[in-house]
Order: sequence, then structure tokens, then C-alpha cells
Amino acid sequence: MGRRKKGKCVRKNKQMDSQEPDDLVRAPHSFVIHKGIPGDHIVELTKDFRRVLEPFTASSLKERKKNSIKDFVSVSSVLHVTHMCIFSRTELGMYMKLCRIPRGPTLTFKIINFTLARDVISAIKKQMVFEEAFKNFPLVIMNNFSGAAGKDEDNKDYVKGDDEDDDDKAHDGHIKLMATTFQNMFPSINITKINLSTVRRCVCLNYNPADKSIDFRHYAIKVVPVGLSRGVKKLVQAKIPNLAKCQDYSEFLSKGTLSESEAEDDLVSHVTLSQELSSRGNHAKGKSAIRLYELGPRLTMQLIKVEDGLLDGKVMFHEHIHKTEEEIQAIEKLREKKKRLKEKRKRIQEENKRKKEEQKQEHKEKSLEGMKKKKETVKNESDILLRKFAKESYQETKQEDDDDAQYYRDEVGEEPDKDLFQKNTAGKRKSYTPNYKPKNKKMKQNNNDEAKFKRKKVKFSKDVKK
Repeated sequence: MGRRKKGKCVRKNKQMDSQEPDDLVRAPHSFVIHKGIPGDHIVELTKDFRRVLEPFTASSLKERKKNSIKDFVSVSSVLHVTHMCIFSRTELGMYMKLCRIPRGPTLTFKIINFTLARDVISAIKKQMVFEEAFKNFPLVIMNNFSGAAGKDEDNKDYVKGDDEDDDDKAHDGHIKLMATTFQNMFPSINITKINLSTVRRCVCLNYNPADKSIDFRHYAIKVVPVGLSRGVKKLVQAKIPNLAKCQDYSEFLSKGTLSESEAEDDLVSHVTLSQELSSRGNHAKGKSAIRLYELGPRLTMQLIKVEDGLLDGKVMFHEHIHKTEEEIQAIEKLREKKKRLKEKRKRIQEENKRKKEEQKQEHKEKSLEGMKKKKETVKNESDILLRKFAKESYQETKQEDDDDAQYYRDEVGEEPDKDLFQKNTAGKRKSYTPNYKPKNKKMKQNNNDEAKFKRKKVKFSKDVKK
């Protein structure tokens, strides 16, 4: 058997033949969807958050109301998806859930306030948005996520009691879990192999211990050389200079020692580059300044709940609801009861499914046997009907011949010839050939008149007898 050829669409798709590198496969991928009450803001916020997680996210994901969480989880293993972000909107506000696929944990954040990306960009005087920045994953910068529970509002350490110490240890555990979840949503960076030219964006997360809120910001990174005059910097960056106000080209180069923006830069933003960048003027072992341009969206949120499973598991932490040990044990017993009931129903369902398969197979075998018997019966009945039909047709033909002979006797008054109304064995009526042929029209007319006279004579004789 010959090898089947690939279709036209498969031949054009080069990704079918080429496998992805291991680095891309191991990188964390994500789904970003929205649920709950529909609205324009939640849809735009979902799209903005997808832009933040690019390129390892489904940017053009089409979701419908009938799609459930199980639908996305079922395809996550094929697409190497590790995290799922769900934006939901209720009457009380907006929430964001971060889920680790497939077994959790699930972190629920309440969105206190937010600003869409288009509003952030329109409010900035100097904008820098380019598609090249979204071809690589962003750098994650986290602040105040370690040891935040051991400080008061003035950011000072103080001595605590045993109960407070236990609560703060639990709270520190949830903060570490939250920080780990945010870090694992983005690929890790190898410092020895990283190409600085690919670092074009950064995500900044700042934890506020006072109100336990998190500030989420998204920036574009630009690196500019420092220590150059304004004119030289423009020449280095291949910008066309404006010489309208200068008498000589040397005047353009000697005018001013520092640029206007560089004079306002903080010395903290000055760094020494370890390698040459693709942007002009940034050479290895040279000084450059790092500038950030906000891309949006802005989010201010608070951790509300931590669940052990995927959207349905043991509540490990809740900001507003605190339960006693008795209530926790009662909830655990109820959870175990539901788990056992679910396992029981699953076993019953599997048993019923197995029985249905057996019944289906048995019914199939019986149907095949019945069809075989019916086929044989129909064949026998058809043979009987054919023989019966042949017999009846023979009797009908014979009866028709007898009727024709009797009619001839009644009309003509003579016995017909033997071969006149007999049929051949092939089922064809023999043609009647008279003993003589009339030689001319006059003889033919005389024969007709003689036949008419005989018929009249027979009829007259019958009338006389009556």
C-alpha cells in the first residue's frame, strides 16, 4: 500500500514539520480569559493583560459563553499551558484569579482600581510603543515581597507576641506563594546567556504592607548613552540635526555639554553596559542611562483568597473570613463525603458504561445473525414465488387458449385447427398461416363474403332452435 500524500494545507504549514526548541516548550505559557457579567472594560483589560504576557500567551484566543474552565484545561497539556488568568466581574466589583494548571493552587485578587493601556498611553507626553518590544518576554521586578509582614506602617521592625507571630508566619507564607506565582508566570532569565538587546520590557510589582495591596505596572525600556553633548548624541543616534540656528557646524557640536533630558536624569539610572546593544551609541563598557516608558495597564489589587486546588479546593487563606478548628474539621468531613460520593458515582457510571457496551456488542451479533437468516429466508421465498408465478402464468395461458378455441367454435361453428391457438415453448404465439392465399382481390372478397354467410347461417340456426 502506497504512502498517503499530505494535503495542500499541511504542505504549506512549515510548523508541522519543524519542532519547537526545548527552551520554548519549557517556558511557561498562559491563557487569559474573562467570565461573569459582560462589559467593555473587562474585555479591554483582558486584551491588555494578554499583551503583557506576550509572546507566550494566546493573544487571539476566541472564547464563548458555553466554554467552561474544563475546556481550557483539557487542551492546556497539548499547548504547554501552565497558568491561566481569569478576569471576572460581579455586582461587588472585579476580580482576577491566577491558576496553576492543572492542580492549582488558585489565587484570587480583588481589583481595587485599574487603568486601561490606551488611557495610560494617551496621558503620557512622551510615548514609546513599538511591536518589536512584544516579541520577547518582559523582565519581572518585585519589591517588598520578602519580610513584609514583620514591619509596621512606618516600615519599622517591632517585637510581637506568639499569636501575632503565628499569623505573620502564615501571612508570610501566602506572600511568598504570591511572589512565586508571579515569577513563574514569566520565563526565567539566565544571566550568563541573556542578550541585553532582547530585554525591551519590564513588569514591576510592588507590595504595600500598610493596606496589603499590590501595584502592577508595565514599562518599555529604553537605553540611551550619557556623557555626550546634545549634538554629538544626535549624530551618534543617526538623527538629522537642525542647523538653522548655528553659523557653523562646530557651533552645533560645542553648544551645551549635556542634553536637557540627561541633566534631569538620576545617577541611579546610570549603568555600565556589559555588552553592546543593538541601539546606536550603547557600546560595551560604556555608560548609559535607563529610561522607562509606561505601556499599561495599571492595576491595584489585593489578595483575598488562596485555594489548594484548581478553583475548587481547600481554602488555605482568606483575608476576610476566619474559621475555627471545629468549622475547618466540619468542612473537611463534608469535603471527604463529597469526594467519596463522587468516586462512587464515577464507579457506577463506569459500570453502566461497560454494561451498555456489552449489550451493544450482543445486540450487534444478534442483528447480524438475524440479517443472515432473513437473507436465506427471503431467497427461499423468492424461489417459491417464482415457481408459483410460472405455474400460474402457464395456467392462465392455457385457459386463454381454451377460451379462444371455444369462442371460435361459438362464432364459426367448426373445430379450430390444432396449431391455431397453441403457443410455442418459448412463450411466443405462433403466427397463423392459412392453407391457401388468395390470388387476387376478387378471390379475397369472395372468401370474406363466404365467412360472413357462414356466421349468419350459424346465427339463423341458433334462432330457429330457440
